[in-house]
Amino acid sequence: MTYGTADLSEEGPGSKSTLASAVYTQLRDDLLRGVLETESKLRVEWVVSRYGAGASPVREALNRLASEGLLGRHDQRGFFIMPVSAEELEELTRTRCWMEERALRESIAHRTGEWEEQLVLALHRLARSQRRLPEDPASNNPEWEKLHRAFHRALIAACRSHWLVGFCDQLSDQASRYRLMSQASPAIERDDLGEHRLIAERTLDGDADGAVEALLNHYRLTAAMCIERFSQSEYPKASKTLRGRK
Repeated sequence: MTYGTADLSEEGPGSKSTLASAVYTQLRDDLLRGVLETESKLRVEWVVSRYGAGASPVREALNRLASEGLLGRHDQRGFFIMPVSAEELEELTRTRCWMEERALRESIAHRTGEWEEQLVLALHRLARSQRRLPEDPASNNPEWEKLHRAFHRALIAACRSHWLVGFCDQLSDQASRYRLMSQASPAIERDDLGEHRLIAERTLDGDADGAVEALLNHYRLTAAMCIERFSQSEYPKASKTLRGRK
């Protein structure tokens, strides 16, 4: 994956934050898709060369990604890509289930007509999008990824806590990293759309227990499939670590 350097290297008033945002977006996408090898060091010079930006916006982007947990940081020794493991994924999934159960119950309890309409619309848009790219069935469609994220965000949007939504977003990023890293392995059949419809239907019916059950089963199945896919893959380091802790 290459990026042009012309647009990202130009300096000018107000350009620093724009450049940092561009590097942040591009590097974040690579991290979530598993393009970069886990546990590798990310030297500022290497990031500057790869993404075509100056050292200052690169450091800003790296610090932002570290604050979100997508990068680790050694004191005085720079940044590194966070490792992946079954143990980490299991902990992440448990925590995400705890947080989103509360957020979903709160949203159902404080439902509004507008929230219901937005959820129906999010499901409709997701249903109309193809998950896989026709030209590359092993890769997820970026548009589907955005709509998928929007659907899960819409589920908890009425919880009345931007803090809780923010924490859920951060956990969603981490979970997406595992899911996208494992997508190249042979897929296990599942009815993705059916799972999302069931979650939405129970939510819109006001069935909090049923909606939570459907949502948590959805996340747990995804985690189990990720571990299974990694155990069958040749993904460097990740498959070995996940097999050892399965």
